[in-house]
Amino acid sequence: MSDAEALPRPSRIPPFERFRPGDPVPVFRAATDGNPRYAFDSVAGRYVLLAFLGSRAHPASAAGWEVLRRARSAGLLDDARACAFAVTADPGDAAPAMADALPGLRVIRDHDLAVSRAYAAFVAAPAGERPGYAPFALLLDPLLRVLDSAPIAEIGRLVGVLEGLPAPGLHAGMEVPAPVLVLPRVLEPEFCRDLVALYDRLGGNESGFMREVGGRTVAMLDAHHKRRKDLIIGDEGVRAALRERLTRRLVPEIHRAFQFRATRIERYIVACYDAADGGHFRAHRDNTTRGTAHRRFAVSINLNDDFDGGDLWFPEFGTRRYRPPMGGAVVFSCSLLHEAGRVTRGVRYATLPFLYDEAAAKVREEGRRFIGAAGEEAAAEG
Repeated sequence: MSDAEALPRPSRIPPFERFRPGDPVPVFRAATDGNPRYAFDSVAGRYVLLAFLGSRAHPASAAGWEVLRRARSAGLLDDARACAFAVTADPGDAAPAMADALPGLRVIRDHDLAVSRAYAAFVAAPAGERPGYAPFALLLDPLLRVLDSAPIAEIGRLVGVLEGLPAPGLHAGMEVPAPVLVLPRVLEPEFCRDLVALYDRLGGNESGFMREVGGRTVAMLDAHHKRRKDLIIGDEGVRAALRERLTRRLVPEIHRAFQFRATRIERYIVACYDAADGGHFRAHRDNTTRGTAHRRFAVSINLNDDFDGGDLWFPEFGTRRYRPPMGGAVVFSCSLLHEAGRVTRGVRYATLPFLYDEAAAKVREEGRRFIGAAGEEAAAEG
């Protein structure tokens, strides 16, 4: 791509014409009625209607809001196949006149205009001219890429397009598998059993996840989002044995599949997803904070096979589940949205390292400055 091709399109073009089919859209965090920092990229995996209303004081925007409400009432917005977001910059658009209607419809409170500016719905004007808001709507595919766009007065047409689309997993006209590497025989059964026995002997502690709060990377616990107990492997002999197997059997295959030479391993753990307490980890990405931005590839290695549920899947790429055999691995980019399903019978044991390289090691060192006190222990092991 040349520099000229990378330049933004002229501001005189209406925002709905700037976004063309296939274009990825900016991701953001913003306030909704239920979440002060809603992560927009977490909704990948379904169709999304994104409507920039600006203010219900505009008749066309008020009508657009009613179109969204009717679409939800008709069952088109259910958070499974599709959902919608209405962006308002007007503090006067308060509940109950304009509020989340779950499942399926959420209101983004864009009072600082950050989201509207990112999408060019709001454009600051030169000196002597008035700034303007151009209400419009986008229909996005499950990868959060543009399918269609329209001025807000034509949002009904986008709803009609949405109604006629296939299941999200077939939006490309066929099932598209996630760009992952599935590799059996990374750890031999005896070594897997040794790691499980180590966990059973020492036990694990409830593990959290990393989140950006006030510019700091902190560890959070939320049983609704994640339920898992981890044992940090402290024995250097066991760590060395695991590292040797990954280096010999996994690293060369990652290089062949992804042209990436992993040189560093973060996190030596045995993780336990137990059906007794609903073990699971809801859809997330592994590198979204400053303290985790260095992570390049995630590795999920099953240490046993006598359990039900617990399969890994990638919502952006359909509903296909991935379950490697005992000792086998699934390897994937840390930027992919993924979920560990709920274990419904027995216990799933796994080891879950992150891999990165020397360039990313510098990113990790820089990121340590942003790790909050609550995240220091978690960050030490990833």
